[in-house]
Amino acid sequence: MPAPQRVQYPDAIEPLVQFIEDTPPDEVLNSALEKLRAGVEPQTMLTASALAVTRSTDMPAGHHGGPLHPLAGLYAVSKLVDRLEGENRFLPVLQHVALTNKHIHHPAMGPFGLLEFEPEDAGGVEANKKAFLAAVGRGEYHKADHIYLWLWDHAPRIEAFDLLLSVAIPKNFHDDHYFMFPGTVWRAFQTGVLDEAYLPVVMRQVVRFVTRSPVAPNNPMPSPLPAIEALIEEHQLTKRILRQRTGEDETAAIGELGEAIGRIDVFADIPVLIAKALAAGLSLEGAGEALSIGAAGLFIRSHCGNPMDVHLHTSINLRRYLLALDGISLHNKLMLLLTWQSGPEIRSTQMRMGPAAQPDMTAVQTSPRTQEELLDAIKQGVYNQPPVDWSTVSNLGQMRAVPEVEEVANLAQQYVQCRYDPQALIACLGEIVCHDNFTEMHSFKHHQSIVEEFYTTREPWRWMHLVCGARAAAVSFGKNMAVYEEYLDLLHAA
Repeated sequence: MPAPQRVQYPDAIEPLVQFIEDTPPDEVLNSALEKLRAGVEPQTMLTASALAVTRSTDMPAGHHGGPLHPLAGLYAVSKLVDRLEGENRFLPVLQHVALTNKHIHHPAMGPFGLLEFEPEDAGGVEANKKAFLAAVGRGEYHKADHIYLWLWDHAPRIEAFDLLLSVAIPKNFHDDHYFMFPGTVWRAFQTGVLDEAYLPVVMRQVVRFVTRSPVAPNNPMPSPLPAIEALIEEHQLTKRILRQRTGEDETAAIGELGEAIGRIDVFADIPVLIAKALAAGLSLEGAGEALSIGAAGLFIRSHCGNPMDVHLHTSINLRRYLLALDGISLHNKLMLLLTWQSGPEIRSTQMRMGPAAQPDMTAVQTSPRTQEELLDAIKQGVYNQPPVDWSTVSNLGQMRAVPEVEEVANLAQQYVQCRYDPQALIACLGEIVCHDNFTEMHSFKHHQSIVEEFYTTREPWRWMHLVCGARAAAVSFGKNMAVYEEYLDLLHAA
């Protein structure tokens, strides 16, 4: 029997993948910048980075490390590159390459090689689905990897993905990333960020993560799933002919539901409101939009100072994308809507909430300022956030926002009340996001989420998302900017 070989990529991309894998961490930024300046397309470099982290990193316990955050952030980074100009387009790419290279060379994740093997056929599509679910029940991620390698090529891919979601969504209660990882990677393929030819290989890491038995949460709570399933049954939601698409006729209902969610204090009450709205005739897409409005309202009220706590936005943004897809089962779409608040990183926000009437309009200046004056004030407010004394931080998840964060949010509120150019503020926030390498792509994902939620949410609620973007930028800024600082040194040395 021949010795197992690690996965190999096509000759056109393999050398670039090996470059990202093999370059020492203290050299990778300079070398990658040289390649980009020499003509390597940013999207090609991102593809190579995604393939490298897929092949050469193992997933440690939990979700911090390995391929998860580089792959989950790929879509957002790619979209930000498209909005930037000149050499500014290189910085998000360099952030991704640096993170991939860091994980490959970290002793908790490497050295590692994803091996080639033959797919396993348990006796056809239905038999393989049953075999996969059995593997999930035992946490046998290596077995599941064999099975899915066969399923991708023998069942409609959307059908195989829907099966994966049926396992991932219920595990959202244990860790938001069980849901986020498969959804974000699927989106990268479906939107052309990654070539679908790579899907069976890249999704191997997703399947392995989703199949793993959950790591016990820090604050174990009873599972919300029985209550959610009971809501579906009580309102007969799988037995109704539910409306899929929204329209202008739903504006009042969407706004009312969204504002009610934004005022709520007990997050477990959110699925009750959504289930009742669906039973009353609100469309699935309308419920998703209302949840987006509610998420923005809750984020604005939040005192969270942990720059990783952006899942209120990133999670609803991904859910809205999936709700619009044909081929996702009705039950999974209902679960997408009713489990949003169940993830631990969203649940923890409930413990750090301000009053429902946020922002505090008495603190929002009403004296007229020009668009440029406000943009400059927002930037300076972010750039001058006080540094964190890390010796006082024992639990990142319990960090609370400093008052200077609220000052930035108030400036953003004044900007949106003036209805100044949203694209100018989005461009400003995009440049700020590029400073961050502390959050391992969370800030990039949040930025892309607020951009999309602004453009896909109706008036007048869409503007809330831009305030959220400014607030998140203030929370994440300055925590670790080593990649950005090295990039500046390289520019000055050129």
